[in-house]
Amino acid sequence: MKHIGTTTLETERLILRRFTIEDAESMFNNWASDEEVTKFLTWPTHKSIEDSKWFINMCLDNYNDLSFYNWAIELKDTHELIGNISIVEVLEDTNSMELGWDIGSKYWGNGYAPEAGNKIIDIMFNEVGAECIFARHDVNNSKSGRAMQKLGMKFEGIIRHCNKNNQGIVDCARYSVLRTER
Repeated sequence: MKHIGTTTLETERLILRRFTIEDAESMFNNWASDEEVTKFLTWPTHKSIEDSKWFINMCLDNYNDLSFYNWAIELKDTHELIGNISIVEVLEDTNSMELGWDIGSKYWGNGYAPEAGNKIIDIMFNEVGAECIFARHDVNNSKSGRAMQKLGMKFEGIIRHCNKNNQGIVDCARYSVLRTER
């Protein structure tokens, strides 16, 4: 694959961009401190803005790595940060990538995850050269599964005890889309 790093991207309603340290307060307030958002995630609910700063500093430290992809999701019309979307894992030997996202609960139901995800999938297939993009969700988090379906991903199956999140060790549903299916 020919990696391009986290570059600024736009959709009809969103700007996908690199985080800045100035985003810490918005990240904390809009999704990272929300237990409804983090309920099924692998990282703990942020207890302070310092937790959000730590995460952003990790991103800033990795942005020079062209195989690191992590975007802040910003609403075009208000410039409000509503979440993030990233390539969670890059599997070079199979030209595969795992996609993941977090959206603040007050923004759920507006189609923002599929809108951002479709842009990322297009870039990963058409510019980076990925062959497969996949995503997983805790089987108890059906909303994520619906977003994956809206991305054109196909259900592959349940992987038992495949992940540990804030609920404990969980079964995951896996979805994927191939380059040839887009």
